[in-house]
Amino acid sequence: MSTPLIKRLSTADGDFLPTLDKLIAWNTVSDVDVEKRVANIIQQVRTVGDDALIDFTNQFDRRSIKSMQELCIEPSQLEAALESIGVETRNALEAAAKRIGDYHQHQTQDSWQYTEADGSMLGQRVTPLERVGLYVPGGKASYPSSVLMSCIPARIAGVEEVIMAVPAPDGELNPIVLAAAAIAGVDKIFTVGGAQAVAAMAYGTQSIPKVDKIVGPGNIYVATAKRMVFGAVGLDMVAGPTEILVICDGKTDPDWIAMDLFSQAEHDENAQSILVSWDRSHLDAVYQSIATLLPEMERSDIIAKSLANRGALIEVADREEAIMVSNRIAPEHLELSVDEPESWLSEIRHAGAIFMGRYTAEALGDYSAGPSHVLPTSATARFSSPLSVYDFQKRSSLIYCSPEGASTLGKIASVLGRGEDLTAHARSAEYRIKK
Repeated sequence: MSTPLIKRLSTADGDFLPTLDKLIAWNTVSDVDVEKRVANIIQQVRTVGDDALIDFTNQFDRRSIKSMQELCIEPSQLEAALESIGVETRNALEAAAKRIGDYHQHQTQDSWQYTEADGSMLGQRVTPLERVGLYVPGGKASYPSSVLMSCIPARIAGVEEVIMAVPAPDGELNPIVLAAAAIAGVDKIFTVGGAQAVAAMAYGTQSIPKVDKIVGPGNIYVATAKRMVFGAVGLDMVAGPTEILVICDGKTDPDWIAMDLFSQAEHDENAQSILVSWDRSHLDAVYQSIATLLPEMERSDIIAKSLANRGALIEVADREEAIMVSNRIAPEHLELSVDEPESWLSEIRHAGAIFMGRYTAEALGDYSAGPSHVLPTSATARFSSPLSVYDFQKRSSLIYCSPEGASTLGKIASVLGRGEDLTAHARSAEYRIKK
């Protein structure tokens, strides 16, 4: 019997939940050797600076750089990239940028405050981060769209300076990445990648300034480095392989569903594509579509490995079981390819982005819908959210006490401070109590 293209599971199986949990489990950073290598890279960059960056870039990206100046992208190179990509591509980037900007304008927040009857004031001050580092993968995984999806929300948030690090293996750099950076408004670009780029942005070197937050996906070395520098710098998330979960009622063209599964599988052999349906004949039809369409795909080898290793067609009894499976997976991308998808929303508890209806392909969200496609993976949608304007702002509490307010609050603080045996706290408050 030939090996199936993709696993078939059913909630009726006695071991379904353990099997599902094993299928979706992903530990982004688990290799002790990788951690040791990354720790050494970080230490070298932190102590030596630019010279370490040059050495690591030559070593890992097969280059022959002698100075940091060679790793800096000049404004003239951005302009040249814009001119070189062609009118159609430039128009597409600019149209996507406008939609991303329009969407994220709705996320802007104002500072606020209110005054109590005794004259005390409480509030919140919203301020942007000063400098943000954007990591953009290079080489095989080069995504100009991620530049737009990360930089534009930062700009709308009011970030003063955006630094971009993108590797250029063998000196090759996708001009569309540079064009996207020009359109999005990136301030400085360095062709540095891997753990060394993360370390440079986290701690600063002679040429690369220290940033307040690093955003953007990368390979296991980048993910490991991000975890190690957290605390010295803020992070968006530590992303694992991309994933899609499609719930279908059996009424969507099976070729459409198969291609939606392919759209994530083609990213990476470790990407995950799962279809859930209570219509067994539809699952059979999608399986046949996979078999028919796969040979014609340019990345058929990657798709085949992804589907075989981490993909699944899951048969459930009904809508309720489909929702149970979805909430257990907490997918990065969730397609509701069903009638009246709005009626499902109140029961969907965990998802990075929800694509509603048969015509809303996940791929539209990757490029042109508007919301950032930088989303929580590996079930972290249970507690985290898509990259947004909120990630590039911080909030400070505002507290002003009138004499009367200080007296009222002081009495409460005195009791609680002494209850915690923190006498200085209590006495500090008591000095402000009116006698």
